[in-house]
Amino acid sequence: MTDKLAADTGMGAVTLRVADLDRMIAFYTQAVPLRVLAHDGPVAVLGRGTTPVVVLEHAPQLRHASPHEAGLFHTAIVFDTERALAAAVYSVATHAPGTFTGSADHLVSRAFYFTDPEGNGVELYWDRDRTEWSWTHGRVVMATLSLDPNTYLREHLDEAAVTDPVVGPARVGHVHLSVGDVDAAREFYVHRLGFDTTAELGGSALFVSAGGYHHHMAMNTWNSPGAGRRANTLGLGRVDILLPTPDDVGALGERMRHHGAELRDDGRTLELEDPWANLVRVGVAETR
Repeated sequence: MTDKLAADTGMGAVTLRVADLDRMIAFYTQAVPLRVLAHDGPVAVLGRGTTPVVVLEHAPQLRHASPHEAGLFHTAIVFDTERALAAAVYSVATHAPGTFTGSADHLVSRAFYFTDPEGNGVELYWDRDRTEWSWTHGRVVMATLSLDPNTYLREHLDEAAVTDPVVGPARVGHVHLSVGDVDAAREFYVHRLGFDTTAELGGSALFVSAGGYHHHMAMNTWNSPGAGRRANTLGLGRVDILLPTPDDVGALGERMRHHGAELRDDGRTLELEDPWANLVRVGVAETR
């Protein structure tokens, strides 16, 4: 029985439970910008091309979570080119001024951070080529260096991208969670689910991936040390992980049952909860 996720693992759409569906659709389509791929009553699927990025579920009966509870830290949307990233950053700055929370050069990537209208974190980023990443003792070298947004836009934005900011594909590159304990996160996401550890920040953050990516997921306690299981609140509804084949999904199910995990298995996907009741669904990517 393999104890690792397949090298070609990727992330699927992030599902958010939202109070104001129209306002959230407007932010993710006008600002980010994504397109509405499907909208059926209380559920809207947003993305680029045929790739879902964010699923919005209308749940106005739920309360907003406290910032100190476990849940979503941010959804990280990756773009294939710096021009595409610049177009998205300019679009958010234009349509949702005041939502910018920071930017950084992380050596492996360049990233810009925002907060959506209901307080969910959003990262927009571009990856440097893997040949430019550095690794030391099995850990990827990342940093948080200054990245000036105005300089970045001057260098990478052009008039065509300003006119039509939907430039090329976009997808979920990684998902960052707020958790109550990093050791418990390591036990679940590394030792049981099968990611590899790629970086750590003391005892406050853990970065994990499959196939040598810098990170598909991260967990931190920066706002949520000691947090317990989540209540039924607005915010994160589900994290989707995509594996290459049904056999990979089956192998994961076998491994998680071996660890005594409670699974929902419909024959195509697995659903399970992490120690903070964050719902994780694992299925097969339609195309790789």
